[in-house]
Amino acid sequence: RRLLPMTKVVFEIEGMSCNHCRMSVEKALKAVRGVASAEVSLTKKNAVVMFDEAVCALPELKAAVEDAGYSVVG
Repeated sequence: RRLLPMTKVVFEIEGMSCNHCRMSVEKALKAVRGVASAEVSLTKKNAVVMFDEAVCALPELKAAVEDAGYSVVG
């Protein structure tokens, strides 16, 4: 199986106020098929996601954040 290069995206996220919020967003992103990694920063209010564009797309990642109860800015 050939490894495809991962795509990196950074989302600004609104609505996170504590570590539990950060973990909820991270868990939601990691649950999306095709996501290799997701690192959410409470202080920067963003998420850095590495994903396989052949498996998932930006709208799916944004939907995962919104389904967890937070807003993607921009």
